[in-house]
Amino acid sequence: MQSPTYHLAEGLRLPTNGLDYTILAIYFIVVLGIGFAARASVKTSLDFFLSGRSLPAWVTGLAFVAANLGATEILGMAATGAQYGVAVVHWYWIGAIPAMVFLGLVMMPFYYGSKVRSVPEFLLQRFDKPAHLLSSVLFAFAAILIAGVNLYALSIVVEALLGWPQWVSIVVAGFFVLAYITVGGLSSAIYNEVLQFFVILAALIPLTVLGLKRVGGWDGLTDSLSASKGDNFLSAWGGTGIGDANPLGANWLTIILGLGFVLSFGYWTTNFAEVQRALSAKNLSAAKRTPLIAAFPKIFIVFAVMIPGLVAAVIVPKIGTAGSDLTYNDAIPLLMQELLPNGVLGIAVTGLMAAFMAGMAANVSSFNTVFTTDIWQKYVVKDREDTYYLRFGRLITAIGVLASIGTAFIAASFSNIMSYLQTLFSFFNVPMFVVFIIGMFWKRASMKSGVWGLVAGTTAAMVNYFWIYKQSVIDIPSDQGANFVSAIVGFVAGAVVMVAVTLFTAPKPESELAGLVYGTTSPGMSEAPAEGDDAWYRRPALLGWGAIVLAAACYIPYSF
Repeated sequence: MQSPTYHLAEGLRLPTNGLDYTILAIYFIVVLGIGFAARASVKTSLDFFLSGRSLPAWVTGLAFVAANLGATEILGMAATGAQYGVAVVHWYWIGAIPAMVFLGLVMMPFYYGSKVRSVPEFLLQRFDKPAHLLSSVLFAFAAILIAGVNLYALSIVVEALLGWPQWVSIVVAGFFVLAYITVGGLSSAIYNEVLQFFVILAALIPLTVLGLKRVGGWDGLTDSLSASKGDNFLSAWGGTGIGDANPLGANWLTIILGLGFVLSFGYWTTNFAEVQRALSAKNLSAAKRTPLIAAFPKIFIVFAVMIPGLVAAVIVPKIGTAGSDLTYNDAIPLLMQELLPNGVLGIAVTGLMAAFMAGMAANVSSFNTVFTTDIWQKYVVKDREDTYYLRFGRLITAIGVLASIGTAFIAASFSNIMSYLQTLFSFFNVPMFVVFIIGMFWKRASMKSGVWGLVAGTTAAMVNYFWIYKQSVIDIPSDQGANFVSAIVGFVAGAVVMVAVTLFTAPKPESELAGLVYGTTSPGMSEAPAEGDDAWYRRPALLGWGAIVLAAACYIPYSF
């Protein structure tokens, strides 16, 4: 069944009425109310940045998944579904669930047991100040860029809802998010994220159901897409053999290694915007269960974002094509405009705005923590009273939001914000992940190897993307394929440099590694393995050579 083409005659403007605005106004009042209610519990900087480490697992678990339900999940994944088809499931079942389980079972004992307030602070304990400072700066920069993505996505909805110019939408939305984060700190963000989780589902489920009804159900959807896009568009693994063509522009090797291992583990295990939710849990058991609880809804959310993207590819066949003013990012607003009646439309708009505010709040709250505790307190203004850092945390939150308003205009230049986000993750999260994973599993990794691993990984990923891909040194078919390769190259470069630097520099004394390296003990962690344990993960040279071979293999399909 081929549905009628959607024509955008007078711009993307949603047909809202008083009922829709009333629903939206009630939501805003509740969000601000939660912020002011949370303010009463903010007495210290630990309360502001980590909710006093007092929250139960079910709250942190829902906040963990809601923090990711921002632009990446809603506009970005729907855009990816419209552009690449069913392959979007890889970002969930390969690119999220395994890493979330690994974070809960393996890495949270290190984070929580060491009592660090942020992910970069762990690098200070495991390596040295240069590694800590560089990772803090890189993370703070990346957090502002990603917050800008969520703010830009939010502006799309405001523009569609009210008809405001994009720059006005970005500024107004940014200041609203600033209000409730500054007032209530992380507790305000987390409790709002729990509310936002359910509001987001209330928005996506009707859109999915009505979208399928419009195109004749699942059978009608698949028939239309098979005819217009080909069978590989409806297959997660179709055409992913080495040298084969597929919509994603990637092969099974780069999907498994680039997305499933490097990008996925780099994001979920070292991205402080997520880890911060688990660190706010009331004890180690709750912290470990946080990503495990979040993994269950993550398994199914893919259908609520993928199907609207596929439906948009059918009813708006010109979306994302040359000469069209519609980008893939417009998939969700277009369906809302076309499918939803008033009332339901108000819920959907509220859900989208909730999603984008959750994503932005997660990044801004992690930014203010890292900038205050890891940069300002450690290197600029030391040994001041706690109330000073609490006041500064609120100030830097405002500065972070203002900076996010600027980076939102960068995101606006990308047709698919998911591709933009994956590019950022390959530049910033992947190098941090390789430093973490080698530092956690190899005692010998020296203090100096951390900073050089970060430098090498970030540089190599950028060289691959901006020179090898953008300058067509090697023909990689798509941005997503290039991101997967960049992630692998960045990981391998960081690992090789860390091993090389370690061979010529002094290791950290073993007495200072308790609770920081696998096999050592600290309160709340498992016992060390028996003497003589020589498991594969204790042989970094073997891992290093294997990684180099696999990275080289990723370029082979694009060389012919």
